[in-house]
Amino acid sequence: MWLFSDLRRRHILKNNPVEPQFWAEVLKRLPILDGLDAEQLQCLRDRAVVFLDQKHLNYLPGVELSKVDRLALAAQAELPLLALSEDLNWYQGFHEILLYPDDFLSPQRNRDASGVVHEWQGTHSGEAWLQGPIILSYPSVRSSGGWQAYNLIIHELAHKLDMLNGSANGHPPLHDNMHIETWAEVMQTAFNHLNQLLDNHPHSPPPIDAYAAENPAEFFAVCSEYFFSGPDLLHSAYPKVYEQFSLFYRQDPLARLKSLHAADPHYHTQVNRSGHTTNG
Repeated sequence: MWLFSDLRRRHILKNNPVEPQFWAEVLKRLPILDGLDAEQLQCLRDRAVVFLDQKHLNYLPGVELSKVDRLALAAQAELPLLALSEDLNWYQGFHEILLYPDDFLSPQRNRDASGVVHEWQGTHSGEAWLQGPIILSYPSVRSSGGWQAYNLIIHELAHKLDMLNGSANGHPPLHDNMHIETWAEVMQTAFNHLNQLLDNHPHSPPPIDAYAAENPAEFFAVCSEYFFSGPDLLHSAYPKVYEQFSLFYRQDPLARLKSLHAADPHYHTQVNRSGHTTNG
């Protein structure tokens, strides 16, 4: 992977200072960051600044972003990378994030088992294109950031991590201490289980968002957003998936969430843990 020089990083941070009151507002807005220690938060803030320098946020009419809005988006984008080497360009292959004022129509194409190609217009709240931009619905961005097992930003950027090996297929590049065979077996088993539940019990609520059953790429992206914004739900549904994600992201959000509950019995997860579908 491409290396990011420390000199360049220091130059970016020096020329883009973050006012303390703005960062405080970001932390207030994003419960998903609760429980990170001071060193982790400082690292996240710096990485968010570098992210905003490297990626161009382009908005369509109807979208207006303040500095806090931009920082909040970047902080969520960088949260999955917090424990990964900053020297490596994990978010390579794109330079632009395009923000729409609402969900958008996107052309879809699929070949069925008989070889017939179907084309249609699908409504999406986010998309990540191979070697292309990320597209986000801004209302869905504003709905992200809590412990509600939903985070559009993390979902779409998980696709970019998945694409580091080529087309998104649910197999991002793993670390040296991980085994591709174990990853494949754990993910396939959970993916099959979710699909079987949806087939056999179509009217029962699934353990995680049913959109994860679309294909292995969406399974990885949905589980990534659950890992950071609903870790208790992911661990309860698929503990082996959670274990593999903890190895990959080198974080343990469930332990952080449990510590928050232990420190404050009134600390509770944000409501509305259903009804979100990313479609991207």
